[in-house]
Amino acid sequence: MAPLVVEGLARATDLVKLWEAADPEAALAGVAGDVGAIAVGGHVRADGAFLERFPKLQLVANFGVGYDAIDAAWAEAHGVVVTNTPGVLDEEVADTALGLVLATVRQLPAAERHLRAGKWIDGAFPLSHTLRGRTMGILGLGRIGKAVAKRAEAFGLTVIYHGRRQQQDVSYRYCPTLVGLAEACDILVVITPGGAETRNLVDAEVLKALGPTGILINVARGSVVDEDALVEALRSKTILGAGLDVFAEEPKVPPALLDLDHVVLLPHVGSASHHTRDAMGQLVVDNILCWQADRPPLTPVAETPWQGRYKAMAGTP
Repeated sequence: MAPLVVEGLARATDLVKLWEAADPEAALAGVAGDVGAIAVGGHVRADGAFLERFPKLQLVANFGVGYDAIDAAWAEAHGVVVTNTPGVLDEEVADTALGLVLATVRQLPAAERHLRAGKWIDGAFPLSHTLRGRTMGILGLGRIGKAVAKRAEAFGLTVIYHGRRQQQDVSYRYCPTLVGLAEACDILVVITPGGAETRNLVDAEVLKALGPTGILINVARGSVVDEDALVEALRSKTILGAGLDVFAEEPKVPPALLDLDHVVLLPHVGSASHHTRDAMGQLVVDNILCWQADRPPLTPVAETPWQGRYKAMAGTP
């Protein structure tokens, strides 16, 4: 957990640092009956079997905007509030998305490798592709998606989008299907939530629709893209390239992707700046301090909206 979270909670709560325990399982068993709030992050699984170990649990504060690692349905059924960190990381992730677009289209990492390997002496790096005349399709036009769209417009790109429903307050063209979006664009940016509903949403059919000049950018969750289908599409030149910040089984990256030179790979750094991670950490702290003071949470997720109180419980958290 981020140091800012640890320091902020240690000053105000009886904080259990589970990762410091010599025997984490024994330490957890010793405190589980008294825990009222949990801070989680780093894709640590917090499923129903884990959460039900805490009979007095009222709040799960997630470090990150995506919370697919938390069983929000279980939390809702048991009166537990789940919070995340929306808003504070939108701009950083959007910057990363555009960085991946530029790096992938213009083959910038490969060009740098060419220089570092001393190959420039022997000849210029081959000509790259271009952003000129391209259309960006955004899968998931939420807060981050809109920030990506704003940047894309500044680069002269036409923006279209697909989501669960058409949004009336945006001027971008809506595509009713994901395949239709892929057919109509040549840069597909994935920024939709993870979870069971979106698992392998970008599959072989979508990649085929994206086509041989198409580029896939994923700054959402690795689970949204069928990695086997992506590897095959890249090997067969079904698509032109890909820029990935996320993977299905992090921190494991498929060796087949590592072997491909027309793929740009980042170690899930979309929001990884000091500025943004501090803002995310402070929001985790503030949500738990609100719980401690019996005040409404600042950023409850959609599945666990604020109902006017935290779950009734015996004793003191």
